[in-house]
Amino acid sequence: MGTNAFFLIEREKYTPEKFLSDTMIAAFNSDNRIIFDNHKNLENGKFSSTHLNILAHSYNSDENNHQFIMYVKAKENKSVIFSDYEDLDLDPNHELIRVGTIEEVFGAEGVILRFVYEYLNLNRSDYFWVSDYDWVFTWEDIQKINSMTYDSDWCYKDPKMI
Repeated sequence: MGTNAFFLIEREKYTPEKFLSDTMIAAFNSDNRIIFDNHKNLENGKFSSTHLNILAHSYNSDENNHQFIMYVKAKENKSVIFSDYEDLDLDPNHELIRVGTIEEVFGAEGVILRFVYEYLNLNRSDYFWVSDYDWVFTWEDIQKINSMTYDSDWCYKDPKMI
């Protein structure tokens, strides 16, 4: 299994509907396509999760992969629980949850960067976290990375060292 990534959002602010709306806007603004068929996974008759694909509009031969799958989960879904505050040097007084799970980051770094830039532009207090690493990306980090010459390893590097 490859490396996953997540958006970390304050629990109180999160709703799947707003996240989906911001996802659509971010995909539009990043010139990516979105495939979403509104298939809802239910647990005990209540919404648990759904998923969508974000795809690059153009298929450049120098890109390894042009898309990623992202899962959107209910606030009550147990898999959104986040507890790595100390490892990531985040304030535990802000109850964060892991939403917008991106499956398999490797190979889709360019599409992900364009999407994360636009998503965090809309939600500047949220974080982007690649789960195998002990740091998160803030809006300011993504702005800086986006302003530099593209590096396909951007999400594997500590933003404080870039």
